[in-house]
Amino acid sequence: MSHATITPKSAHSLHGARLPKWFAWAVAAGSVALGLGISTVAGLDSSVQWALIAAVLFVLGSYAVSATVEGRRQAKDRTATSLVWVAFLIAVIPLASLIWETLKRGVKVLDGYFLTHSMGVVADSEPGGGIYHAMLGTLEQVGIAALISVPVGVLTAIYLVEYGRGKLAKAVTFFVDVMTGIPSIVAGLFILSLWIVILGMGYSGFAGSLALCILMIPVVVRSTEEMLKLVPNELREASLALGIPKWRTILKVVLPTSLGGITTGVMLAVARITGETAPVLLLVWGTSVINANPFSDPQASLPMYIYLQYANSGGSGAAYDRAWAAALTLIAFIMILNLVARGIARWKAPQTGR
Repeated sequence: MSHATITPKSAHSLHGARLPKWFAWAVAAGSVALGLGISTVAGLDSSVQWALIAAVLFVLGSYAVSATVEGRRQAKDRTATSLVWVAFLIAVIPLASLIWETLKRGVKVLDGYFLTHSMGVVADSEPGGGIYHAMLGTLEQVGIAALISVPVGVLTAIYLVEYGRGKLAKAVTFFVDVMTGIPSIVAGLFILSLWIVILGMGYSGFAGSLALCILMIPVVVRSTEEMLKLVPNELREASLALGIPKWRTILKVVLPTSLGGITTGVMLAVARITGETAPVLLLVWGTSVINANPFSDPQASLPMYIYLQYANSGGSGAAYDRAWAAALTLIAFIMILNLVARGIARWKAPQTGR
């Protein structure tokens, strides 16, 4: 009778050698130290250069050590992960640097007085003054543009997704794609020629809002269209099977289901137009006094205020500080809009339950 040979369990282990969890952090620290050393020896003054050297060393070091210990297959996986982390840092570091620089320079003059006063009696070279007139102009111009663009954009997206068939839908889709890439200066020139030159209307905040509408509508249409496409057809079919009309199905089922994504898309569109300067420069101009009427006379705005203060600062002085403070206010304004949009989206999102 033959006896079977019993092989130890460890000989057929499914797992090979594995590096510890802190391996990636160790390689990162070593790459940074080695990158700094190479930069010092080579006499490189730019922090960007040693950071790129450290990133290359991090990817190569991860692959070399992992290939030796874990094998080439696991090394390729770690290399892909390392590239993802490097790409993430390349994207985040400039953003964090921008926010930190704006915060550091903007807090110098940002206070209650700055937010509640205008530049009506203060020269650009003098300290004091504020951005109340610019904030008021931005809120009115962006608000009017949103009131016009959001209904038009959402209804257009509903037509394209729920009703659009044939040549008309294709034509609308084509022109929406074209409008998405229109430079802001072109939108400003179009409204300038139509509203001011041909129709004879004056420069005003409303003229700037019309140009902002051209920039905002295609973003709202495209984002809303994509959100509506994500709604499962089963929801539509279930509603229609109960005898509910299509318009009511869209109103009560489709739109509430996609409201979170639609709100986010609208806020992205608002964030895009809030910082536009070219249409404001062509159609609204600027003023140092408070003008609460967006339908008459030039009106200030935050982007135009930042440009004028920086242009008149000469690189230093009170105007330079006001420009940074206005930039910080603009970033905070957009951040608040996004937080409000997230709150509304969460509040209005369909409730899930068992």
